[in-house]
Amino acid sequence: MYATILFALYFSAILSLFFVYKYLTLTRIKSTIKGPNPLPIIGSLHLLGKYPTPFEGFTALSKIYGDIYSIYLGSARCVVVNNFALIKEVLIKKGVQFGGRPNYLRYHKLFGGDRNNSLALCDWSSLQETRRHIARIYCSPRFTSYNYQLLDTVSSNELDHFIVELQSKCIQDRNVINLKPIVLAACANMFTQYMCTTRFPYDMQSFQNIVRYYDEVFWDINQGYAVDFMPWLAPFYNRHMNKLAWWAGEVRKFILSNVVDVHLKTIDYDEPPRDFTDALLQNLKTDSKLNWQHILFELEDFLGGHSAVGNLVMLTLFNLVKYPYVKKRIEEEIKTVTAGSRKVGLFDKNQMVYTEATIFETLRATSSPIVPHVATQDTELGGHFVEKGTCIILNNYELNKSNEYWENPSEFLPERFIRDGKVVKPAHFIPFGTGKRTCIGQQLVSGFSFVLVAGIVQHFEVELTNTISPCTKAACVALPPDTFPIILKPKSKD
Repeated sequence: MYATILFALYFSAILSLFFVYKYLTLTRIKSTIKGPNPLPIIGSLHLLGKYPTPFEGFTALSKIYGDIYSIYLGSARCVVVNNFALIKEVLIKKGVQFGGRPNYLRYHKLFGGDRNNSLALCDWSSLQETRRHIARIYCSPRFTSYNYQLLDTVSSNELDHFIVELQSKCIQDRNVINLKPIVLAACANMFTQYMCTTRFPYDMQSFQNIVRYYDEVFWDINQGYAVDFMPWLAPFYNRHMNKLAWWAGEVRKFILSNVVDVHLKTIDYDEPPRDFTDALLQNLKTDSKLNWQHILFELEDFLGGHSAVGNLVMLTLFNLVKYPYVKKRIEEEIKTVTAGSRKVGLFDKNQMVYTEATIFETLRATSSPIVPHVATQDTELGGHFVEKGTCIILNNYELNKSNEYWENPSEFLPERFIRDGKVVKPAHFIPFGTGKRTCIGQQLVSGFSFVLVAGIVQHFEVELTNTISPCTKAACVALPPDTFPIILKPKSKD
């Protein structure tokens, strides 16, 4: 029996090698975009395996094949673009033609079996445009709006709870703090207060679990796996896929019972929405295109933004310790703006340009990747034919690390974002993407991260332990869920 099974597997593998090889060689004839010749089954994955991260490999290959080249990752036909002009063509000029997303099995597992339930990982459609429209007033509030004022109130209130929690931990743990879970809990509460008018105690076990699951998912989604490009490997990833689905399911149950069900009992459909959750429920009732899954996953998606904020805060703190002169300038900026008489708030951001620039420089140095796009029709890119279904990889790492775009890109210099006393972002700096699919929650990310970083620096001395080497990766804004501890020492009130 075992011999029969082995023979069948062997025979299937030989047939797969033959047909995949024929498929790859035939499809390459259609395109004039040059690139490395793929191997059967694995394509050119072996070329990327030489580098610490795939994006460093993409950059190295661009030196051989140019700013645009084709590459097969497993059986997935991809095109890598490495300059800003081509990236603009994908994201802005031809945003509709390149409005799809990769069909990774992991994405489906995270969103109830259908990645189109997600806003970030779905293909572009009128439905997704409607969902983004509902969210825009809350996720991209104008500076003078009520919602921006609410952001300030929420972040200020949570900062008070956060500082008290850290001071307690300093006494309990003798200043060596497992900081990341507390930062993530504070971020989560900022999001739930703003979007759901709900706050959870830091010591609530179910809340701690959900914050952890969100962080696990955020770490996972920032990684690459062979099964993404060779889906026939799925049986070997069953345990991993089931874990993703379980994390996502637990998050969903928590939000349903602790947020949505509470709102359903108190909502008044004839009154203006109290928050984003009300707005989603009211639109569900009036818009026939929306169903229960659409609004539940949309809420879950946006609340998950707290993981990005928490990881960004941790990376920024790491840079403050690594570059003491940066931390010193932020401390001076805080003293100048607050005169030592109050805590920092969101409305101080315009005056604390160096602090804001430090967060941007952290994003640049980290080079968080842009989610790949997929051609939804036969089209052209840079004058080359691109076939429908081709995955377009946008090498943001090259934009952030190249001498062509930055002076001394290997150095950590927040001042590169400051001009005439104001924060200025160059056009080629797009950590949140650009065009139709730009991240509409970027104001929440930059605002909440600013308040938390400034709050920590204002109230604590920050150091790293001598025995820990933080696990940071190029082209990855996520840190492992279990990451480095930090030494915090409360500053005197003087």
